[in-house]
Amino acid sequence: MKILTYGTFDLFHIGHLNLLRRSKALGNHLTVAISTDDFNLKSKNKVCAQPYYERAEIVGSIKYVDEVIAETNWDQKIKDVVENNIDVFVIGDDWEGKFDFLKEYCEVVYLPRTEGVSTTERKNEIISKFS
Repeated sequence: MKILTYGTFDLFHIGHLNLLRRSKALGNHLTVAISTDDFNLKSKNKVCAQPYYERAEIVGSIKYVDEVIAETNWDQKIKDVVENNIDVFVIGDDWEGKFDFLKEYCEVVYLPRTEGVSTTERKNEIISKFS
Protein backbone atom coordinates (compact mmCIF):
# COMPACT_ATOMS: atom_id res chain seq x y z
CA MET A 1 0.00 0.00 0.00
CA LYS A 2 1.25 3.45 -0.95
CA ILE A 3 0.83 6.28 1.54
CA LEU A 4 1.01 10.05 0.97
CA THR A 5 1.27 12.85 3.52
CA TYR A 6 1.94 16.58 3.29
CA GLY A 7 3.63 19.13 5.50
CA THR A 8 6.10 21.96 5.83
CA PHE A 9 8.37 20.10 8.29
CA ASP A 10 10.12 23.26 9.48
CA LEU A 11 12.18 22.94 12.68
CA PHE A 12 11.77 19.17 12.54
CA HIS A 13 10.45 17.82 15.87
CA ILE A 14 9.00 14.69 17.49
CA GLY A 15 5.50 15.47 16.21
CA HIS A 16 6.82 15.33 12.65
CA LEU A 17 8.60 12.04 13.35
CA ASN A 18 5.45 10.57 14.89
CA LEU A 19 3.41 11.52 11.81
CA LEU A 20 5.93 9.89 9.49
CA ARG A 21 6.26 6.74 11.62
CA ARG A 22 2.50 6.29 11.96
CA SER A 23 1.92 7.05 8.28
CA LYS A 24 4.47 4.47 7.14
CA ALA A 25 2.87 1.87 9.44
CA LEU A 26 -0.23 2.04 7.22
CA GLY A 27 1.60 0.72 4.16
CA ASN A 28 4.93 -0.17 2.61
CA HIS A 29 5.78 3.02 0.69
CA LEU A 30 5.56 6.55 2.10
CA THR A 31 5.69 9.61 -0.13
CA VAL A 32 6.00 12.95 1.66
CA ALA A 33 5.04 16.18 -0.09
CA ILE A 34 6.92 19.09 1.45
CA SER A 35 5.69 22.66 1.00
CA THR A 36 8.15 24.79 -0.95
CA ASP A 37 9.35 28.13 0.41
CA ASP A 38 7.44 30.02 -2.29
CA PHE A 39 4.20 28.13 -1.59
CA ASN A 40 4.56 28.70 2.16
CA LEU A 41 5.14 32.41 1.71
CA LYS A 42 2.56 33.18 -0.98
CA SER A 43 -0.25 30.79 0.02
CA LYS A 44 0.21 30.24 3.75
CA ASN A 45 1.90 33.52 4.73
CA LYS A 46 4.62 31.47 6.47
CA VAL A 47 8.34 32.11 6.49
CA CYS A 48 10.35 28.97 7.14
CA ALA A 49 13.40 28.91 9.39
CA GLN A 50 14.91 26.28 7.10
CA PRO A 51 14.89 26.41 3.29
CA TYR A 52 12.99 23.80 1.28
CA TYR A 53 16.10 21.90 0.14
CA GLU A 54 17.20 21.38 3.78
CA ARG A 55 13.73 20.32 4.93
CA ALA A 56 13.48 17.91 1.98
CA GLU A 57 16.93 16.46 2.74
CA ILE A 58 16.09 15.97 6.44
CA VAL A 59 12.73 14.33 5.78
CA GLY A 60 14.10 12.23 2.92
CA SER A 61 16.82 10.81 5.16
CA ILE A 62 14.35 9.41 7.69
CA LYS A 63 13.97 5.64 7.48
CA TYR A 64 10.17 5.77 7.21
CA VAL A 65 10.25 7.95 4.09
CA ASP A 66 10.64 6.42 0.64
CA GLU A 67 10.15 9.48 -1.53
CA VAL A 68 9.91 13.27 -1.20
CA ILE A 69 8.03 15.50 -3.63
CA ALA A 70 7.43 19.24 -3.63
CA GLU A 71 4.10 20.78 -2.68
CA THR A 72 3.78 23.91 -4.80
CA ASN A 73 0.02 24.62 -4.62
CA TRP A 74 -3.16 23.66 -2.76
CA ASP A 75 -4.72 22.02 -5.82
CA GLN A 76 -2.12 19.36 -6.60
CA LYS A 77 -3.38 16.71 -4.17
CA ILE A 78 -5.69 14.84 -6.56
CA LYS A 79 -2.95 14.83 -9.21
CA ASP A 80 -0.38 13.58 -6.69
CA VAL A 81 -2.71 10.80 -5.50
CA VAL A 82 -3.51 9.64 -9.04
CA GLU A 83 0.01 9.95 -10.52
CA ASN A 84 1.65 8.20 -7.56
CA ASN A 85 -0.98 5.43 -7.28
CA ILE A 86 -1.67 6.36 -3.66
CA ASP A 87 -3.87 4.07 -1.56
CA VAL A 88 -4.01 6.17 1.63
CA PHE A 89 -3.76 9.93 2.17
CA VAL A 90 -2.68 10.79 5.73
CA ILE A 91 -2.73 14.16 7.49
CA GLY A 92 -3.00 15.48 11.05
CA ASP A 93 -6.44 15.67 12.63
CA ASP A 94 -6.22 19.46 12.81
CA TRP A 95 -7.24 19.18 9.12
CA GLU A 96 -10.23 16.91 9.92
CA GLY A 97 -12.75 16.92 7.06
CA LYS A 98 -10.73 19.29 4.83
CA PHE A 99 -9.48 16.53 2.53
CA ASP A 100 -12.57 14.33 2.36
CA PHE A 101 -12.80 15.18 -1.36
CA LEU A 102 -9.88 12.75 -1.83
CA LYS A 103 -12.04 9.80 -0.68
CA GLU A 104 -13.12 9.44 -4.31
CA TYR A 105 -9.50 8.53 -5.13
CA CYS A 106 -8.09 6.86 -1.99
CA GLU A 107 -8.65 6.25 1.70
CA VAL A 108 -8.24 9.37 3.87
CA VAL A 109 -6.87 9.06 7.41
CA TYR A 110 -6.66 11.90 9.95
CA LEU A 111 -4.09 11.07 12.62
CA PRO A 112 -4.10 12.69 16.08
CA ARG A 113 -1.39 15.30 16.51
CA THR A 114 1.34 14.84 19.10
CA GLU A 115 0.22 16.68 22.25
CA GLY A 116 2.19 19.75 23.26
CA VAL A 117 4.32 20.02 20.11
CA SER A 118 3.90 22.68 17.45
CA THR A 119 6.33 24.34 15.08
CA THR A 120 4.54 27.68 15.55
CA GLU A 121 4.87 27.39 19.33
CA ARG A 122 8.55 26.43 18.97
CA LYS A 123 9.22 29.47 16.80
CA ASN A 124 7.42 31.72 19.32
CA GLU A 125 9.44 30.23 22.20
CA ILE A 126 12.70 30.89 20.34
CA ILE A 127 11.67 34.46 19.52
CA SER A 128 10.66 35.16 23.13
CA LYS A 129 13.98 33.81 24.46
CA PHE A 130 15.93 36.26 22.33
CA SER A 131 13.65 39.29 22.57
